[in-house]
Amino acid sequence: MKPDMNYTLYLCTDRRLMTTDTLEEAVELAIQGGVTVVQLREKDCTSREFYEEAEKVKAITDAYEIPLLINDRLDIALAVGADGVHLGQTDIPVWAARDILGADKIVGATANTLEKAEEAWKSGADYLGVGDVFGTSTKADTIHVTLEELAAIKKQVEIPVVAIGGINAENISSLKATGVDGAAVISAILAKRDITAAAETLISNFLRA
Repeated sequence: MKPDMNYTLYLCTDRRLMTTDTLEEAVELAIQGGVTVVQLREKDCTSREFYEEAEKVKAITDAYEIPLLINDRLDIALAVGADGVHLGQTDIPVWAARDILGADKIVGATANTLEKAEEAWKSGADYLGVGDVFGTSTKADTIHVTLEELAAIKKQVEIPVVAIGGINAENISSLKATGVDGAAVISAILAKRDITAAAETLISNFLRA
């Protein structure tokens, strides 16, 4: 059965930025602060390391009943029993991932134009990650998406939309007017000394906007 998803505060991981000794510690602190979904996104590791990290993080997300998505890697998602995957625009197509994972898993897709958003939605994506909204230092070769474009995408598609790209405690409130379902963050949580407090501030600023 497909999990119920709350995309309000969506954490993408990056071990290079975390202020804790382990990624699972950082994830647990973030969940305690209000993170509602976790995407394991670790580019600089071997497949074995990614699998082992996924198992450790899944033990935390399972304990708190928070969905775990795996970036790109369908094999890792299947191996650890994650709740689904998130696919970039150069990854396997959404429809192909759906065929492999089945109807009970979440398949998310990145989009930065209305055309790509519609394509992903009609291909069977469960949600969209849309950005780069405010500029980001954690991903190269991104395409800027204005708040107006973000709002247009949200209005056009019939699935949840999560904004991503340079989101922090100061600018997250400006997303609310676009109607998006949540905000995806990396450094605004993981790079902070008090990860739990950082997550609490982000979710509070987003919800009260």
